[in-house]
Amino acid sequence: MRPLLEVKDVSRFFGGLAAVMDVSFSVYPGEIVGLIGPNGAGKTTLFNVINGFYKPSKGDIYFKEKKISGLKPHQICKLGIARTFQVVKPLQRMSVMDNVLASAFLRVKSKTEARERAEEILRFTGLYDDRDKLSKGLPLGKRKRLEIARALATGPELLLLDESFAGLNPTELNESIEIIKKIRDSGITILIIEHHMKVIMSISDRIVVLNYGEKIAEGTPQEIANNPVVVEAYLGEAVDA
Repeated sequence: MRPLLEVKDVSRFFGGLAAVMDVSFSVYPGEIVGLIGPNGAGKTTLFNVINGFYKPSKGDIYFKEKKISGLKPHQICKLGIARTFQVVKPLQRMSVMDNVLASAFLRVKSKTEARERAEEILRFTGLYDDRDKLSKGLPLGKRKRLEIARALATGPELLLLDESFAGLNPTELNESIEIIKKIRDSGITILIIEHHMKVIMSISDRIVVLNYGEKIAEGTPQEIANNPVVVEAYLGEAVDA
């Protein structure tokens, strides 16, 4: 099977500081791949390189065997890569429905089609009953879900999720885990940054670990949970996978 996404020897420098250094890994169709590491390890910077916010200082990104490093974010989104943000940024003065409608127009031209798509996604993410509410009035858990809904409306093949579980209570956590699994079951591949270890261990097929901008390990949740380098650098103690 050919990789959907290939990160090849990617580095990103800010002045003299290397935020990401010679990182390589692949994501295959249908997988959930977790990206973990301490704060400041370079995870979000790597997301920003993958989706075009930053150009890599060195190395290349390939999506479906096409080189995408150097393209603009909207071009990469059009190709089929969508992302959410660690700090959720809904269009606050717009309703939940209008937030998702705005994203749907990337793929469809008519308002009727966009509305049908938006309604389907709001039902899928459990936000349909909130469709007429202003997004700024939603609790954090639903704002995080709206962020996912907006990304899904662009019709991605690969979804980049940046800490979609941070700050959620146990009920919201379980709801979000089910949504992530449903997204994967619908045929969308997922690359996810997450600090919540129980979550990442339970949903990931493979995990890539960054530390100080470098990849220090890659493997199944079981392998990562028992990797002494990862335990020392990040986990602190072995985690049940």
